[in-house]
Amino acid sequence: MTTSPAGRAESVLRNADFNRLWTAETISQFGTQVSLLAIPLVAVTLLHATPFEVALLGTIEFLPFILFSLPAGAWVDRLRRRPILIAGDLGRAVMLASVPIAYALDVLTMAQLYIVGFVVGTLTVFFDVAYQSYLPSLVERDQLVDGNGKLEASRTVAQSAGPALGGGLIGLVTAPLAILADSLSFLLSGLFVFLIRRTEPAPDRHADEHGRPRGSLRQEVSEGLRYVLGNRYLGGIAASTATSNFFSNVAFATFIVYAIRVLGLSPLEIGLTFGLGNVGGVIGALTASRIAGRFGVGPTIIGAMVLAGPGLLLIALAPREFPIPFLVAGSFLQGVAVVVYNINQLSFRQAVTPTAMQGRMNATIRFIVWGAIPLGSIVGGIIATAVGLQAAILVGAVGAFLAVIPLVITPVRTLRDMPTPAEDT
Repeated sequence: MTTSPAGRAESVLRNADFNRLWTAETISQFGTQVSLLAIPLVAVTLLHATPFEVALLGTIEFLPFILFSLPAGAWVDRLRRRPILIAGDLGRAVMLASVPIAYALDVLTMAQLYIVGFVVGTLTVFFDVAYQSYLPSLVERDQLVDGNGKLEASRTVAQSAGPALGGGLIGLVTAPLAILADSLSFLLSGLFVFLIRRTEPAPDRHADEHGRPRGSLRQEVSEGLRYVLGNRYLGGIAASTATSNFFSNVAFATFIVYAIRVLGLSPLEIGLTFGLGNVGGVIGALTASRIAGRFGVGPTIIGAMVLAGPGLLLIALAPREFPIPFLVAGSFLQGVAVVVYNINQLSFRQAVTPTAMQGRMNATIRFIVWGAIPLGSIVGGIIATAVGLQAAILVGAVGAFLAVIPLVITPVRTLRDMPTPAEDT
């Protein structure tokens, strides 16, 4: 059986609890963009960190996504998701607030920034897995594309406008106080999640969805891996997304160096170019639901992945004499394609997966597709060093076309409507 097509679903804006979740996520996304800029600036300008220390800080912030994604999924499936979201927001607020407090007391060190980065990253892992798993309990299945589209629109706008707002805020009140603003944003986010009224059933901590005694954490992590890799839809989506992430990062690992040294762009021109291109992501977020309603969920997922390749190719082939039009067009096209793909594949995953498996499914796919990111960056760096900067971007762009293969050989291509877990056999 299927639910109604995405295009005929009642607007998710009529759902007050969804609006609270959307508001919470929008506030925290803008706050996060401030800290992404402010924390490295604190390290460089106030603590006089070396390039290695700054790189190590970024690595430590990313490390929890590799270490804890899989066990986080198992824990999320054992607990109510809303308290995890609130605890994640409050914990991040406290950790971030410790930075300006330590600075005011003249005791701030790089060691503290490393600890803050690791703990905030760990809390973000649990928050993100719970957040993706919580949405299906707030909205109807035929509203998932609409809901994810609005959430993705907030994320895309925050990524586009957030750095500029963050830079302005840092210039106005200094980096430590800007981090305090992010801390307050997490408090506000937690408040809006707290105000959600829909009752969330408590998972049985002693029995799984089939009434069998729960296994160990390791066994449940293994169940999540088997579920995703053995699923006729999810395995293809995971492979496609991982392939896309790998080749995108092959292309972009050294792009900034290429843009400055080969194309001769200034940092301002690079920022403006991709800021304009990010408008494509906003348009993709606002139209993803209607596109799926018109063409069907499966064809939309596949079509969006196909379009991402030409976007990267335009970037790779930008001529040195006038690169900006190519870069804007390429990033615009890729922005539309990637966001439409992400919204529809995430909504599809949420719709096809039983509630009791949501956490492990999301965590497993996150582990697979995010694990491809550092691998792609390493390969891109090797190609750029051994062959050349443009060669790395071209390899990434050409390789991106391969990402559609895992989708077209699965039943995803035949789906028009959003499925239910009962269909997943």
